Amino acid sequence: MIDFLGDVLAQRVPTVAQGVQHDFCWEWLAEGVLSFTPKQAYEKAVVLSAGVHGNETAPIELLAQLSQDLFAGALELKVKLLLILGNPIAIRTGQRYVENDMNRMFCGAYQQFNDTVEAQRVAVLEQIVIAFFNDSPAQVRRYHYDLHTAIRPSLLPTFALFPYQIHDYDAVMLDSLKAAELDALVYHNAVGHTFTHFSSAQFQAASSTLELGHAKPFGQNDLAAFAAINHVLRAVVSEQSLPIRQKQAIQTFRVVDSIIKTEDDFQLNLADSAPNFSVFETDAVIALQQGKPYVTAPEQVRILFPNTQVKKGLRAGLILTEVHP
Repeated sequence: MIDFLGDVLAQRVPTVAQGVQHDFCWEWLAEGVLSFTPKQAYEKAVVLSAGVHGNETAPIELLAQLSQDLFAGALELKVKLLLILGNPIAIRTGQRYVENDMNRMFCGAYQQFNDTVEAQRVAVLEQIVIAFFNDSPAQVRRYHYDLHTAIRPSLLPTFALFPYQIHDYDAVMLDSLKAAELDALVYHNAVGHTFTHFSSAQFQAASSTLELGHAKPFGQNDLAAFAAINHVLRAVVSEQSLPIRQKQAIQTFRVVDSIIKTEDDFQLNLADSAPNFSVFETDAVIALQQGKPYVTAPEQVRILFPNTQVKKGLRAGLILTEVHP
């Protein structure tokens, strides 16, 4: 049995790198990366990733417990599964990242970051995911759930982001996110360099980035607050029926603009403590740059991931409009 999280925290290479357990074969592929292949036929290949930002610990703990239950036989495996803890060094040090944000470096963008630790890690993860999906039969459906927690509070506490894609959005993925009691879905409007954009663009995988509450250090998470997504991930892995949604209908948004910080004097017309999904009314000035209004709202919009502290050239926020049924 592999101690998935314990090995990463201790920077320990397991003494045995592969084996057979219950009804599946497993293999340790790299630090923080395990694959599981059922002995029986399977219809889905699923990637579950967490810790792309090292201080977002609750999803890391969920995947660690899921791996333990697979090895213990407490959870049945019915899909081909890849578990990834994205940024081991940042996980050990409790940092969001060491040098650069990994979730801006996929789809080959890591090549612009020279030979930094995050660039090296993204290159490794891309190759592992390529091999994982390519080694699956052609008819197998591909899925990727990338689990995060937000660095600030949110008016809609839990939500998922879909990467921009030209193929249809997967109904099974949508059903699973609704069953996970998420408050909102956000559809990107442009090509990106996130982990889920990579899996979607490269393999037409049904991919989503999940934001599951507020980032806290190890030992301070109330995992009961993550019970709904935990239930859904286990249902996905074991091909069980999804739970029935108890909340009101999920809210849907589309990205209409990305605010890019290009100057040192960049400001958001928003308090530093303002939550995700804060509202700007029609004609409001959203940001200032070089002393001039940078973005104004032509209609009521919301802002997601506002952050004035990003490096120049990076996104300082997403502007959203709500999509009504």
